Amino acid sequence: MHAVPVRPGLFTEGESPHLLGSRCRACGAHSFPRADTCSYCSSDGTEAVELSARGRLWAWTAVTTAPPGYRGDVPYGLGVVELPEGVRVVTRLTEADPARLAAGQDVEMVLVSLHRDEDGQRVLGYAFAPRDEATDAAPGDAVAGVAGGRAGAP
Repeated sequence: MHAVPVRPGLFTEGESPHLLGSRCRACGAHSFPRADTCSYCSSDGTEAVELSARGRLWAWTAVTTAPPGYRGDVPYGLGVVELPEGVRVVTRLTEADPARLAAGQDVEMVLVSLHRDEDGQRVLGYAFAPRDEATDAAPGDAVAGVAGGRAGAP
């Protein structure tokens, strides 16, 4: 069955997914998600860009109780990942155990199945996985570029 993004325009899909952000033509600053106006210099001259798929973990915690309206599995990791472009992204993490994470740890973006919508389609979101987890997925864990079984619904 087909999968749909949790929100169109946040990320690319496929073998090597990327977050979609903006770069300011005036000051060169990057931002996520995409924006028409630069949040640093207020210029309205931004361009859409694919951001780096790898970054470093900056902060993290575990979410153990589902937020209102959330239909996915708990616990799950939540953190801040700093990308090479200087953008810090608040993101879901595939690792829910804070003891297995460390400041500065290399992480890589993956797509995860969050839940199923009313039509039974998988709803995809983005998350960051520790580099060893993102690159060592077993054949059953990755389906069409989606890391399943680590975070979210199958």
